[in-house]
Amino acid sequence: AWLGDSEWRQTVHLLSAHATQFMHLMMVLLAHTQPLRTALLRPCASRAVRALGARACSSDAATAPAEAAAEPEQLRSTFLETMRWRGFLHQSTDLAALDDAMSGGRVVAYLGFDATASSLHVGSLLQIMLLRHFQRAGHKPIVLVGGGTTKVGDPSGKDASRQLLDEEAIASNIEGISRVFGRFLTFGEGPTDALLVNNDAWLSPLSYLAFLRDYGRHFTINRMLSFESVKQRLARESPLSFLEFNYMILQAYDFLELHRRHGATLQFGGSDQWGNIISGVELGRRADGAQLFGLTAPLVTTADGKKMGKTAAGAVWLNEDLLSPYEYWQFWRNTADADVGRFLRFFTELPQDEVEKLEALRGAQINDAKVVLANEATRMLHGEACLAEIQATAASLFAAGGGGGGGGTASLKRVKLSADEAAAGVPVVDLFVSLELGKSKSEVRRLVAGGGAKLNDVKIEDAALLISTASFEAASEIKLSAGKKKHGVVELAQ
Repeated sequence: AWLGDSEWRQTVHLLSAHATQFMHLMMVLLAHTQPLRTALLRPCASRAVRALGARACSSDAATAPAEAAAEPEQLRSTFLETMRWRGFLHQSTDLAALDDAMSGGRVVAYLGFDATASSLHVGSLLQIMLLRHFQRAGHKPIVLVGGGTTKVGDPSGKDASRQLLDEEAIASNIEGISRVFGRFLTFGEGPTDALLVNNDAWLSPLSYLAFLRDYGRHFTINRMLSFESVKQRLARESPLSFLEFNYMILQAYDFLELHRRHGATLQFGGSDQWGNIISGVELGRRADGAQLFGLTAPLVTTADGKKMGKTAAGAVWLNEDLLSPYEYWQFWRNTADADVGRFLRFFTELPQDEVEKLEALRGAQINDAKVVLANEATRMLHGEACLAEIQATAASLFAAGGGGGGGGTASLKRVKLSADEAAAGVPVVDLFVSLELGKSKSEVRRLVAGGGAKLNDVKIEDAALLISTASFEAASEIKLSAGKKKHGVVELAQ
């Protein structure tokens, strides 16, 4: 921006003689001076200097600028250009060199998922979509499940240590989270077929002393303390165990192992993983002389600033046994107006012209775009077959007058009452809790008092109401509602 190419190269030569002092200076300046960062990372600079610039920016995703390396105006890679338009590109170690590699042939990339729960939630969906687009562009994705790293716990974005899980719980969680990948990716033995790999295969057999000797020397405490995940914990005076402190080393080692075993040269991740990804890129260079790349997607928040993936009712799970297809569809249907266009780009595969038409809708018409978003997102996860039932349920529930507890409720969560239970009567507050329309009986009682609890669209006046055989009248089921958008069915067993 300020210097010609000749002067720039002379400046680089002088700065390289004082690299340590230069790095400390740049850590301060790059966070505050856009023109200097742009000049440092401009394409005419040497690849080594661009990498140095990326490392200077890499302490974290929150304070580092959105782009860690200069972004070329034109990208030759179809995948990268698509990701840029859809908003997936946040940081990259060397986007120009990565573009060269991806436009020149097949690239192998991986993305890691720790097994901290029995299902992933919608907050992980952006990363899964990234792998899906990558495979559809002719490249090979690797899904890395963290059977080993889950034993340690990633401190990124956490105020406290994660709960340590035993081997049985980790294995069960891996089985649970692995179900969803086959719905988005094609697995097999072909050149672009996805692989599912567990890092426990190489982490558990490690010899501690040999690992420290061979790889510990490539990491400095100074650098590790500069990562935002560490700085935030220390600033809040929250304990950071030595176990967690090692997580970034293990994640870096994962990259090296996947490069050696499967030829992986690119790691994807969320922007909160930027420091860990950079560590893996550097370890590959120092240990094997490998040119590796890192690319992060943004952490998605909703228009009101909340983290994507959770609602007031809890996590939006991807596994059907934890969240029904109708509830999943309803989550997308209830998207805020300001988020619809962005989510159409992130979470559907609709072509650009169609997305832009939907983005242009205003007023009541934006509800049409929300239905398209809900249909596309649900079809991708749960399949085409469930949409007819979901739409029938939605039509029944949202139509004027609502109707009773009959048809159109097939997609709703339901509980069954036996003939004996119905004869004796079951407290309505218990049924609300069983249907997850309230987290506790006290919450349901408050809902009744506020007029938000309904039976077949009629307000429930008494929280002590018992649901009995007489409540069903001639029907085989009744509908319970919490507000206008949460519903469930109580079915009388025959």
